[in-house]
Amino acid sequence: MSIKDDVNYIKNELNSEEKFLESFVKTERFFKKYKKLIFGLLIVAIVGSVSFFVKSKIDESNLYDANIALNSFLEKGDKNSLEELKEKNRDLYEVALYLDAKNEFKSANINLKYLKELLDFQVAILNSNQTELDLVSKKADFLLKDYAIFNQALMLVDSQKYEEARELLSKISEDSRAFELATLLKHHLVTK
Repeated sequence: MSIKDDVNYIKNELNSEEKFLESFVKTERFFKKYKKLIFGLLIVAIVGSVSFFVKSKIDESNLYDANIALNSFLEKGDKNSLEELKEKNRDLYEVALYLDAKNEFKSANINLKYLKELLDFQVAILNSNQTELDLVSKKADFLLKDYAIFNQALMLVDSQKYEEARELLSKISEDSRAFELATLLKHHLVTK
């Protein structure tokens, strides 16, 4: 019985070695067949990883430099910093233009939607320009729409157009934060 067991053991060992060699040969054939594709994918993965890392470091450096340039422009009014900001980060450049225009009460060429609308609103109020304020307040998604309507009503009250002011104030919804101001102005207009 022991010889029979030994023979079975040797057969099993040969079968497992045979299976191992068979899988090794299959793997070798697969590798030879797709060697170029495997190396290509490996190179693409390495190059992609390195370029992603380098790009993120460059973006981080540009953001840091842009913040320094913005601070320099705001503190010293340095025009060179403004030019550097324009190259490094366009959005921060437009924020700087907005802040500069706001401080000097002038208009600026800004493409950021909300900053442009806010600047137009502020310039219209400072110039007491009813037409520009009307244009700004008619934009459906303007952040300060109700406040713009309230300011229009104030301008109308100053020019003694009380009925038009009342009509404008009625456009301010009750859930608006400007509603309380509108109510106070309506109470003032009761005597006019």
